Amino acid sequence: MKRLFDIIGAIGGLIFILPFTPFIALAIIFEDGLPILVKLDRVSEGKIIKVYKFRTMIRRAQEMKKDLLHLNERKDGPFFKIKNDPRLTKAGKFLRKFRLDEFPQFINVLKGELSLVGPRPHEPEEMLYYPSEFKKLYFAKAGLTGLSQVSGASALPFLKEIEFDCYYIENHSFWLDLKILMKTVWIFFSDPTGI
Repeated sequence: MKRLFDIIGAIGGLIFILPFTPFIALAIIFEDGLPILVKLDRVSEGKIIKVYKFRTMIRRAQEMKKDLLHLNERKDGPFFKIKNDPRLTKAGKFLRKFRLDEFPQFINVLKGELSLVGPRPHEPEEMLYYPSEFKKLYFAKAGLTGLSQVSGASALPFLKEIEFDCYYIENHSFWLDLKILMKTVWIFFSDPTGI
């Protein structure tokens, strides 16, 4: 049932973004050239997968991360976030503001690598710092949205975020998934920066 729900939702998401894709692609290319998509290392079901996103940063942005660690606003754990990241392009700021950069992840859902709802997919290096009682998240199927994302997202303290994710995998159900998806859609259209 969950897999069928994922497939239907992923097809719907890709159909939604399809008319906007040429404009997104042109905006990225005109400002900073190719590529249009990036493939980022994330963990899902105990494996490192490549998660697709529209490119929102300058090329080779990952190589600059080590030089920006002093600007990291997340001081309570391994996560990395800069509100006004200097690596963001103008098109990238727009895409992120309205969460449009994440729509290519529906391809990952169709491939079975992600689910519509699940724990947030984190970088492999970040998960090395998870306390032992949260290691189960490493083997869970990550999702496009989840309980932590609709409960405060990156504004949550590190431990609170992974507590929400653990609660989800221990209590997941069709109705919980539906509730999270409905809340995600509501936030997307009312306050996309809140996811």
